[in-house]
Amino acid sequence: MSAVRHAGETCVTARIDELNFERPVPQGDTRVVESYVYEAGRTSVEVRIRAFREPPRTGDREQTTDVYVTFVAVDGSGSPVAVPGSIVADDRCGRLRRGALENAPAE
Repeated sequence: MSAVRHAGETCVTARIDELNFERPVPQGDTRVVESYVYEAGRTSVEVRIRAFREPPRTGDREQTTDVYVTFVAVDGSGSPVAVPGSIVADDRCGRLRRGALENAPAE
């Protein structure tokens, strides 16, 4: 969803880097997923996805999964199309982007 919203086009998965399952999610816990675009190329969008477990009664959140995914924007015929460059709208976006770039797997 983050890739599609950024690109304004259908996006297909091009690469998944280091999908790390750090801990299980016990039955009864809620899964909270966050994702955001931290970089954009000519036709590609880099997205960081993190998942957390959260016991419904306490709301104590603990990260369970971290993954970096590259998507490519495509048109109706499946050909790659250009995407907007990444835009850092505020301080929070800047912190998220820096954190993703610092922790992204080396290519």
